[in-house]
Amino acid sequence: MRRYFRILLCCTLLVFFSALYVFSQFASSLETEGGFSERHAHRASSRGDYSGHEVKKVPGKEGPADPGQYERHTADKPGSVQDVARVEPMHLAVVACGSRLVETLAMLKSAVLFSSKPLQFHVFAEDELHSGFKEALDSWPAAFQAKFNYSLYPITFPSENAREWKKLFKPCASQRLFLPLLLKDVDSLLYVDTDILFLQPVEEIWNFLSQFNSSQLAGMAPEHEEPRIGWYNRFARHPYYGKTGVNSGVMLMNMTRIRATHFKNDMTSVPLLWRELLMPLLQKYKLNITWGDQDLLNIIFHHNPEGLFVFPCQWNYRPDHCIYGSNCAAAEQHGVFILHGNRGVYHNDKQPAFRAIYEAIQQFPFGGDPVGALLQPLEESLRDASHTYCGRVGHLFTKRLRHSIEALRTAPLRKA
Repeated sequence: MRRYFRILLCCTLLVFFSALYVFSQFASSLETEGGFSERHAHRASSRGDYSGHEVKKVPGKEGPADPGQYERHTADKPGSVQDVARVEPMHLAVVACGSRLVETLAMLKSAVLFSSKPLQFHVFAEDELHSGFKEALDSWPAAFQAKFNYSLYPITFPSENAREWKKLFKPCASQRLFLPLLLKDVDSLLYVDTDILFLQPVEEIWNFLSQFNSSQLAGMAPEHEEPRIGWYNRFARHPYYGKTGVNSGVMLMNMTRIRATHFKNDMTSVPLLWRELLMPLLQKYKLNITWGDQDLLNIIFHHNPEGLFVFPCQWNYRPDHCIYGSNCAAAEQHGVFILHGNRGVYHNDKQPAFRAIYEAIQQFPFGGDPVGALLQPLEESLRDASHTYCGRVGHLFTKRLRHSIEALRTAPLRKA
């Protein structure tokens, strides 16, 4: 009889603990529904989707109820782009962490200065930077604010391995990989790094989207023009696109196509959706990649080359294009369209020509004379940089900029 009661007691305890385990797993799955982890110290009681509707937060959930819903500030100003003929804006996204606030504002300023079509900024930033962005963007003159709206988002990664994603390469840089999953209502997007400066209107690169063929879903420039100084073809321990790889600092994205496409890969014979591809790709190559998310993009388009539209180097002009002598033939012919000051060259003395352009745009006062307060000081600074290879081709930096400035001088906005 005692043996019978012992067996009954053991069975009862086993059933109890089994039920407890199942319940805990179920509760855990509810908490991580949506799959994204928000690094947010303070959460609001509501958040907006892209259309501006209020989406109430579900109590007790650590992440968003849906990956496309975020807490953010959305600025809709009287006379802004939403009120101007209902024109579909160009969507521009950037990810800012650490000390990148001022640099990012300079990039956004260059986009606003020269563009005539409406812009929608999607700024993903660490919590402590949000107030700085809001204060700066809201302080810009009304005539320039009328050209753009902006939304601020927290840094958001999948809850599984969120810390690993955040620390991949530079802080928060891999956020760009998840933009198609986060901005679910956005069809097409231009992603740029914080160290980008537009020397001509954003609409010029935006027009490439209409040149995509039926299979192309993203656009980037080559990492190098000259294979002898190329990094991927000499050092990469993973697959990469083409002969020298591609640089992801300026990336056009048809996100509708990205979300719908099944991508070939070297992990399974079955093509995978974008949301299914990223985590296995990181797990396979995390010990072999140097440049983080850019390397992952190179791997993806190595296996799916038909999906990539490659635009010339003047659309992503970096120190590599002039540090050992000029090697971007398209820029020599047409000038530099988009400047990419990677490796921190805006903030040190290694490439004074790049720093001169950054400081000229950053210090230019809104509404000032673009010739006397921007072009002439810049040309003087570039002459002082003529002892460097990049400084010797200073005319390439101002060739296209001069056209943009002339348009800026004659634009109606100048009189507002």
